[in-house]
Amino acid sequence: MQGKMAYDNNRQDGGFQRQMYKGDWKCAKCGAPITELPFDPDPARLDQLQCRDCHKQRRSTFQHRDRY
Repeated sequence: MQGKMAYDNNRQDGGFQRQMYKGDWKCAKCGAPITELPFDPDPARLDQLQCRDCHKQRRSTFQHRDRY
């Protein structure tokens, strides 16, 4: 069962803390363990989950592609 962290409404800096979902997943790309996500993952798409590092790397390749 996956647990959730509540919003932190008592933060002194006035910032927003995203609701996080705890679980026991693995990165589809590198196999690293994933224990916390900022969304509740779709069970049908668990084979597409990526760790923070792989996700950053993937996003950077999309940002550098020539769109024209």
